[in-house]
Amino acid sequence: MKQAADPALTVSRETEARLREFLALLRRWNLRINLVADRDETALWRRHVLDSLQLVPLLPEGAGPIVDLGSGAGFPGLVLAMVTGRPTHLIESDRRKAAFLGEAARSLGLGVVTVHPHRIEAAAPPPAAVVTARALAPLPELLRYAHPLLAPGGVALFPKGRRVQEELTAAVRGWTMHVERFPSRTDPVATILRLSEIHPAAGAHA
Repeated sequence: MKQAADPALTVSRETEARLREFLALLRRWNLRINLVADRDETALWRRHVLDSLQLVPLLPEGAGPIVDLGSGAGFPGLVLAMVTGRPTHLIESDRRKAAFLGEAARSLGLGVVTVHPHRIEAAAPPPAAVVTARALAPLPELLRYAHPLLAPGGVALFPKGRRVQEELTAAVRGWTMHVERFPSRTDPVATILRLSEIHPAAGAHA
């Protein structure tokens, strides 16, 4: 598998081998339950692994926990756990997908990963240094989920598509936050939002 030239999307040979092992397991499970639409390993690497890897340089420094919302097939949560070794909490309410995530963590020896087979509102991970979510919900809803889970000084990393400005406009009606935007390295119309200092706006309800 040829890696991208972009150094932000490049990993060590050892990590790439683990990622390939993860994709092999994903493809086997995908025959039984619908985890991702892509079936080809090259497409999975390009559309899902690289898309997850580009979040790594944007993570806050330190070893604080990552909480991934609606983890699905493990993007970006499992990928971030493999690359960083940080405690990572995957929240996935679909029991079959949660079972896959648990099996992937066990087979890959990812002792830093904890799977929460619950709805986001019912999960109780530790206060998060960073909350991530990919293709889960519009930004105002993501902020409602993320706000109570973030530790003081924590940040949210949300990849977004071409409607990012529309979602930001809707979000600022109910929230105040510091917004940083980073162009996606894998999709020319996508943007990664790094949000900090997230608080309900005056008069708004979280």
